[in-house]
Amino acid sequence: MIAFTDDRGRLLWVSAARPGRTSEITACRHDQLTAKLRAAGLGAIADLGFVGLDDSGPDADPAVITGYKAARNRPLTRGQKLSNTALAAVRAPVEHGFAHLKNWRVLGKVRTDPTWATALVRSLLVLTNREVSR
Repeated sequence: MIAFTDDRGRLLWVSAARPGRTSEITACRHDQLTAKLRAAGLGAIADLGFVGLDDSGPDADPAVITGYKAARNRPLTRGQKLSNTALAAVRAPVEHGFAHLKNWRVLGKVRTDPTWATALVRSLLVLTNREVSR
């Protein structure tokens, strides 16, 4: 399941639930989220699990910004480490938003059809925003 937050960590949107075997990046590609972000004039900052999602050209503005991954034979440069640190600082409120949604214990026990799980998570999104705003 993919979710979007604003820069303050408030949950804005949750994607449809998919079976557990579906990776997040595959779900984003299937839903064509990068094209939708570009069409809306928006961008997203994502974790390292989404590296390679936005395969736009070198001259295009990226719709999804991710950090840099180190490889065994290729360590990160100082600039890449600084970039990862800056992205982590921006992503911290976002992770707090996800944590608020994960506080609902029922999400750890959902073993149902993805259609029903989608309705459950979207209603919990509304309740979570209501609880956080109080």
